[in-house]
Amino acid sequence: MATDAPIAVRRREDLKPAAADRLSSWLRNYKPLPGVPDELFDRTGRPRDYWLSFLGEFAEYPQAEFENRFSLATRHIRDTGVTYRIYGEENERSWPLSPMPLILSQGEWAQIAEGVEQRANLIEALLQDFYGEGALVAEGALPAAALTGSADFVRAMRGVKPPGGRFLQLYAADLGRGPDGRWWVLDDRTQAPSGAGYALESRLVLSRAYPNLYNAMNVQRLAPFFDGLRKGLAATAERDDPRICLLTPGPFSETYFEQAHLARYLGFLLVEGDDLVVRDGRVYVRTIAGLKRADVILRRVDADFIDPLELNSASHLGVPGLLEAIRSGGVAVLNIPGSGVLESKALLGFLPKLCRRLLGEELKMPNVATWWCGQPVERALVERNLDNMAIAPAFNVPGTLAAMAKPRLVASMSAAEKAEFLARLNDRPGDYVGQEVVRLSTTPVLRDGRLEPAPFVLRVYAAMTPDGMKVMPGGFCRTSDHPDVRAISMGEDARTNDVWVISDRPVERVTLMASTEDVKVRRILGHLPSRAADNLFWLGRYIERAEATLRLVRSLCTSLMDSESATHSAGETLAILQTLLIEWGALDEKALGRRAIDAGRDTLHDDKAYGSVVSLVRSARRTAASMRERLSADFWTLLINLEASLVEGAHELLSEAEVLQQVENALQILAALSGLAQENMNRVAGWRFLDMGRRIERGVNTCRFTRALAHEEATIDDLDLLLDLADSQITYRARYLIGLALAPVRDMVVLDPFNTRSLAFQVETLKQHLDILPALQDDGMLEEPDRVLLNLAAQVETETAARINTDKMIAFELALMRLSDAIGERFFLRGANAVPTAKLAGLA
Repeated sequence: MATDAPIAVRRREDLKPAAADRLSSWLRNYKPLPGVPDELFDRTGRPRDYWLSFLGEFAEYPQAEFENRFSLATRHIRDTGVTYRIYGEENERSWPLSPMPLILSQGEWAQIAEGVEQRANLIEALLQDFYGEGALVAEGALPAAALTGSADFVRAMRGVKPPGGRFLQLYAADLGRGPDGRWWVLDDRTQAPSGAGYALESRLVLSRAYPNLYNAMNVQRLAPFFDGLRKGLAATAERDDPRICLLTPGPFSETYFEQAHLARYLGFLLVEGDDLVVRDGRVYVRTIAGLKRADVILRRVDADFIDPLELNSASHLGVPGLLEAIRSGGVAVLNIPGSGVLESKALLGFLPKLCRRLLGEELKMPNVATWWCGQPVERALVERNLDNMAIAPAFNVPGTLAAMAKPRLVASMSAAEKAEFLARLNDRPGDYVGQEVVRLSTTPVLRDGRLEPAPFVLRVYAAMTPDGMKVMPGGFCRTSDHPDVRAISMGEDARTNDVWVISDRPVERVTLMASTEDVKVRRILGHLPSRAADNLFWLGRYIERAEATLRLVRSLCTSLMDSESATHSAGETLAILQTLLIEWGALDEKALGRRAIDAGRDTLHDDKAYGSVVSLVRSARRTAASMRERLSADFWTLLINLEASLVEGAHELLSEAEVLQQVENALQILAALSGLAQENMNRVAGWRFLDMGRRIERGVNTCRFTRALAHEEATIDDLDLLLDLADSQITYRARYLIGLALAPVRDMVVLDPFNTRSLAFQVETLKQHLDILPALQDDGMLEEPDRVLLNLAAQVETETAARINTDKMIAFELALMRLSDAIGERFFLRGANAVPTAKLAGLA
């Protein structure tokens, strides 16, 4: 057992009376589970010093202040959309963070880090043998079936020289305390370890909640670990300043938020399989400037899915030809495909003797006792002790073993389940292992003001860096509400805890900031991935359409109220409003002729109408979720708040004034989103595609509004409504004192280049964007988006208000739609239209 680092413990008599009483109550009522190690109390039953120090400081917070501190900090989770997804569920869940950290002393952590580092080195040595000489199997040290029986053993990687000489860049181990108080390995994570990004978020939230306590406890920082991971990945590339990508399964991955957060924190490109393409043995990212080389790929896609040509042909998550690019040395993919074979439980029982053989030392951190049933002696032992064992699949195999995907106690099986298992065991014994039943150790959690023990699993990470293997001083801890669990996943009852590794002296503040000498200053537009450009473009369109629809609803509401302006309260103008909403899919056809207030409510809240405000906002939120790494926390918070406000009012029978207030609030949030985009986003390619989406959508809406309301038979109400929708009432009144007239209204809404809502302004702004965006070829020829836009601009610039009619407005609208298609064909490179640039041979 490690010796705790010396720490200044606050004596109970030094606490304020209320705090001393609270601490005494916590300790008096805390009941560790019998026979199970606990983090608060040592083996003698005495509270550990560092826990007493933490709880003493913690107890000083008045109950109301504590709750307020933590609720303010956890609001960050909701506002920034920190979520996870349970496999099989469509909706995401908010990240469930506990207000209490798991605390470990420096001495305790040193033993954990030593054991995890050794285990990572052992797994690396095993991978070197499995995909190299194969001496362990050839010499009988390991049965061949224990290796090749795993679907995670990728034969195509045999003989491949790994980038930088290592197969394993990132390793994780799930740990728990054994009955003797020592740490045991429950599972190895070698395929694509998850959770490190969530550990970052948990640290951010708790350090915000208790900043003084966090600093007083000398909690070790996580930044050096991630800095080492980034540098280790970069070191595997063939060139300086490499392009590093994080390959994600996509937005429906259970841990997509974490992947996006890691990519943003480390400065990596977050890519999906469709974003990458293989050409001549190298991997390239599809960007708006053509194909750009990807040097390093940190994968979060399981090996079986990364290359549909050589592995799972049904996969839509991978990159055709990726394995060939790896074999030819054209890209470094880490962890290398095939590393997941070390997650097989069939290998656990062999690790102690393999450690002695490969590393020349005893395994410092044992794993749960495991017997692979593929060996006659071990199978017989398992069968004799079935009722006292947990049974688990030997390999990660989908399909027929789905019901046995996790360890199960034979004693808890029904008679039918036990009979079915025995039949399977008799048919294919090598598919199963028997494991010792170990109850997880516990750590303190706070429930309803009481301190209670909760079983936990601690995931610890190790990364290969230029300075060797480094272990993260902290990790990803999951706790359960059930007092007796053998394994924990992020199910309905699981929570997470930050992990504080405390030092006996102040901790140096370290960030990911590089020294000035290591970085060349540059100003570039940036090679925006095509998928990100696509999503930003459509995010802009969804937001602009939602704003236009809200303006229509506002006009419906004001039509029922007294106003100095025309009221549009009856007749054709009101019918035009409802017709526009029906044509946009915001309102059902049956709504025509209904009361304006009913139409307004439906347009806001009807989630079955694809063009309703709530549907458009949800589409914007889903699109934004696909590129979280590119949006600020403020932008995401506003979008989430907008959706929440619309959902909250959906089941209430709101009055005209209340509906109008909800519309105004929503328009204010959209204005704030627009302001963030204009003032906070760098004027690089991402911002331009977001703005182009808005400009095209605004131009289309202007054309439709003008066709409907500025026709030859337009009334004063119609023209007044058009100016209102175009937000041009004040400007018109200041410019024209004679009142409303058809030609001046048409000119201001369609042709005035100084009016930010006019068609002419949108066209001119689009020209500025396209002029700056990169061309695929340096041949001086116009690309299709420029050709379409120049033709449209010439027509708009030479048009007069007197000649505008319905046919011309339709022509303008169709030209904008052709421009949208042309932008998609040119910049959103998919499938066969991913063409190389003129500089491809120069490793662009």
